[in-house]
Amino acid sequence: MSKKNKSTSTPQTARTSARTNGRTKIAETKIAETKRRAPVNGRNQSPADRSANQSTTPSGDLRTYTIRDYRLEKPSFKVRQVRVADEVRYELESGDLSTPAPPIRESKYLKREQCVEIYRWMLLNRRMETALENLYKQGKVVGGVYFGLGQEACSCASAYALGKDDWLGPMIRNQGALLVRGFAPADIMMQYMAKSGSPTKGRDTTSHFGDIEKRNVVAPISMLGDLIPVLTGVALGARLQGKNVAVMTYIGDGGQSTGVTYEGLNFAAVQNLGLVLVVENNLWAYSTPSDMQFRVKDLAERAIGYGIPGVIIDGTDACQVYDACHEACERARRGEGPTLIEAKMMRMKGHAIHDGADYVPKPLFEYWKKRDPIVRMEDYLVKKKKWLTPAENETLIAGVERQLEENRELAVNSPMPTPESAVGGVYCEAGCHEIKPRYAMPESTQPGTRGKSGGPKRIEAAVHLK
Repeated sequence: MSKKNKSTSTPQTARTSARTNGRTKIAETKIAETKRRAPVNGRNQSPADRSANQSTTPSGDLRTYTIRDYRLEKPSFKVRQVRVADEVRYELESGDLSTPAPPIRESKYLKREQCVEIYRWMLLNRRMETALENLYKQGKVVGGVYFGLGQEACSCASAYALGKDDWLGPMIRNQGALLVRGFAPADIMMQYMAKSGSPTKGRDTTSHFGDIEKRNVVAPISMLGDLIPVLTGVALGARLQGKNVAVMTYIGDGGQSTGVTYEGLNFAAVQNLGLVLVVENNLWAYSTPSDMQFRVKDLAERAIGYGIPGVIIDGTDACQVYDACHEACERARRGEGPTLIEAKMMRMKGHAIHDGADYVPKPLFEYWKKRDPIVRMEDYLVKKKKWLTPAENETLIAGVERQLEENRELAVNSPMPTPESAVGGVYCEAGCHEIKPRYAMPESTQPGTRGKSGGPKRIEAAVHLK
């Protein structure tokens, strides 16, 4: 081909080139506009800038790259593994342990009475676990005991954000959430002692109980992560009945890496279901430190992969916990889909009562002890806000201790189940209970209802969908 032929362009190729260049310029303009509107990393932005970025995001855009961070401090520690002869232990390699605890962050939603109520639940949570530890040492507990020491703000304030029609799926350390949801300390203590008056009538122990009739509580599942698809299914069932509800469950930093966690959260995201997942990043998955579990700096970043909002909070600050969970629950009830909330805190005891947590560097315990969620909330109410006088606080604490002692006596004096009772109540027997829709009957699929959403016939219950 000659140089003349190479340089010659037909009218058709010129038009094609113009259209291509035009599309390229438009695409470049859109990319620049997207970068201006939604920075890849919003952590260094002010709250006002982050809010502006979110408000200008085009409607229907599923890409959520800004991770909101409510924390007033951002501690960063690095732990290394050290081997001495046959002993393996962990040492703190870096991190400032001298910083004082920050103040409680002001809540955008909580009033005085609500803050005091959450504080009371937190106190009751801790006093009950102390009583359980003593009962275990007295040989009255069947099996082990799992503590949420240092995590009371996360359990109690998160459950406090749920409404009557919302659902809760607690984990083993969320006994405070069970109290907020309506269970008495005696229920939990009798459960641990396998008493006949326990929620499972002595057929199970620890926290393996729930109440789907009145309290909307799904019993915990030992296989970590399995509660996530179960609670997602609850949200789907409610939506089939015409109602958007918030369904809240928890997962630890170790359990967050299980496959079923990804599957359940992805399904919730794709189906736009109201799952509120609280990731309790308490720094240790049994005896494995976070540094050796995952590469991301913050577990909330994993929300990016699902196209859902990710939020970071200080799990020892009850106001931060409530505000983040309140906003996530509101999103869920509006039908806007799931939210992943990472609560950073420290598990202040071992995995269970049999675990002395000798593998944890002692300076870390001292650091997080200064961030005791109950002490911080007490200082906030008594010293900063002056919503409680010292005398009123003492009266409140005395009332909690009195309630706990009454419940402990009730639990201890409750009889053990009779041997004959073991044969019943294990499987669902004919006529033992009726399963029916909680909110409404789904649309009928009778002839003549073409165009309506699919669902069971009027005579069937929603749970019988096939």
